[in-house]
Amino acid sequence: MKSLLVGLSALALVAATGIPLTIGNVAAQSTRPYAGLQTRPIKALSAEQIADLKAGRGMSLALAAELNGYPGPRHVMELGQQLGLTDRQRVDVQRLFDQMTAEVVPIGEKLISQEADLDRQFARRVVTSSGLDSVTAAIGVTQAELRKAHLKYHLMTSELLTPAQMQRYAQLRGYANENSATQHTPNH
Repeated sequence: MKSLLVGLSALALVAATGIPLTIGNVAAQSTRPYAGLQTRPIKALSAEQIADLKAGRGMSLALAAELNGYPGPRHVMELGQQLGLTDRQRVDVQRLFDQMTAEVVPIGEKLISQEADLDRQFARRVVTSSGLDSVTAAIGVTQAELRKAHLKYHLMTSELLTPAQMQRYAQLRGYANENSATQHTPNH
């Protein structure tokens, strides 16, 4: 009888704290994680992702570079004054940014087209195993090409900056402590 009372007391405590409601909400959310996404024109890409691909934005594809001390041209341009860029550096970083944009926008457009094609095949119920193999392989190649392009421009941008600018960049972006003297910077 005593253990039954202890069990009932524990149950009353759980009920009073609202834990069952929280668990119920989490369970309900986990069974419908994609609700609403079925209305997207391309199911695998959000409107923001499509806009980013069309504009040539990085979409975190270059995090391996960015977070290991290789800044990209877009953010270096944004922080140019705080980094103390010289006129020559500004011109060179702008040139890299323009080249990067010219290179990645067509790749992004290609990826959008490939994802739209995959989506259409599923929507029309005409996808086959062999067709799926070739479509997804092509998408994978395009994704790799896009990532490589973004990473390449991070590498080239880092070659234009001094170690002090690289350290300041890391501080401004929140990757380093403002007072830290030991920062990882790529070898030039």
